[in-house]
Amino acid sequence: MVSKNPVAIVTGGSRGVGAASAKLLASNGWNVIITCSSSIDQAEKIASQCSNQLTEVIAIKADVAQDKDCCLTVDAAIKKWGRLDALINNAGTTKFAWDHADLAGVSSDDFHDIYSVNVVGPFQMARAAKEYLLNSHNPSIVNISSIAGIKGIGSSIAYAASKGALNTMTLSMARNLGPIRVNAVCPGFIEGDWLKNGMGMERYEATKNHIQSTAPLGKTCSPESIAEVIVGLIEKSELVTGQLITVDGGVSLNL
Repeated sequence: MVSKNPVAIVTGGSRGVGAASAKLLASNGWNVIITCSSSIDQAEKIASQCSNQLTEVIAIKADVAQDKDCCLTVDAAIKKWGRLDALINNAGTTKFAWDHADLAGVSSDDFHDIYSVNVVGPFQMARAAKEYLLNSHNPSIVNISSIAGIKGIGSSIAYAASKGALNTMTLSMARNLGPIRVNAVCPGFIEGDWLKNGMGMERYEATKNHIQSTAPLGKTCSPESIAEVIVGLIEKSELVTGQLITVDGGVSLNL
């Protein structure tokens, strides 16, 4: 039986932008599958918080770097609800090596690991989902990138390069997968545990304060603020495709 509710897949949905996106979609009447590669208990907690009388959110353990897991994720959505309308490629990873001049700070293995999740993963998810998205009246893929991929900044040179590749892939997919709309959202500094753990609290707070005092809008991003843009692209922007949408309070204007 085909669900009356639209259906979305959110990879990396156990925290941050992924969790915020799942919550917002569910509140708007979507059924959602969220994936995570390790913290399944946290993902199930998020799924429970999102579900209500009208919508259902389920969590599954899946590693987007593994093509089999990508196929199984899409199959789970189709078996459960009989349709797929949106894919949010949010799962990502990095190696924290802030000094980009230190080329010894990242290894070839780091590059392979980061690319397997940040670039190959979204490709594999899109490939698995394409057939079913084409049955939707307004199919959409949103890749979660970063201003790192536009400005060559961020947690490591390997991370910046992977997000640049994701941006290029977004343009290629948008050009060739229509009527599926494919866009990328490129956030700046996002408040939350991911950067706190990666930067350390002292550097995290210093960076946050610097952005709030120098950025044109005087604000840093929250997961919820990024989720609003993502869901807006999915639900309301039927003529928007192939766009790299920077969401950073104007930080990149100063770079």
